[in-house]
Amino acid sequence: MGERRARAIEARAPRREARPLALCRVYSEHRKEAVAHGAVNGREGPAGLAAVIDDLDRAILRVVQANAALSTAAVGRAVGLSQAATWRRLDRLRAEGILVGRELALDLETLGFGVTVFLGVKLAAKGRVGLEDFERAVSAIPEVRRVEHVLGRYDYRLRVVARDLADFERVLRRRIIGLPGVGEVEANVMLSEERLPGPL
Repeated sequence: MGERRARAIEARAPRREARPLALCRVYSEHRKEAVAHGAVNGREGPAGLAAVIDDLDRAILRVVQANAALSTAAVGRAVGLSQAATWRRLDRLRAEGILVGRELALDLETLGFGVTVFLGVKLAAKGRVGLEDFERAVSAIPEVRRVEHVLGRYDYRLRVVARDLADFERVLRRRIIGLPGVGEVEANVMLSEERLPGPL
């Protein structure tokens, strides 16, 4: 009698969908890592779990940031992991949006562009000329390598390359000064550059 009553109660109770054991373990491990390390920018991965990175992930990021052309095996050797383990971590970092694309640096001096100048540009009349119009016009100049919209004294910071100072003056006078809306311009010639990995 007691057994039949227990079965009846079990039949009336709503059944909860069983979660695969492997998924439970993965979720549990992510929870532990989230407590230990914290989420990366509060973002969530494709499985809805907070994206977290550990010391090995940071070591991998430092290696690929210095040389994005390295093979998975070479990256693994640099951090002391097998190729398979390194591939899984790289794949997860891409899936979580931490690794985005691949960038190769050009030696511009070898290509003949020996001068780099940072230009601060203040627009004279923001009301008549939209920011998007200026960005569109300045982005069409081949010598302009980077356009940054900034706060402060200037509205934009441009990175411009040229073959020499005479070539830069030509670009400045003929292509940049004449852009619509350009008011004040300040130039700073780069003497040297040291690229640092940044915080990881």
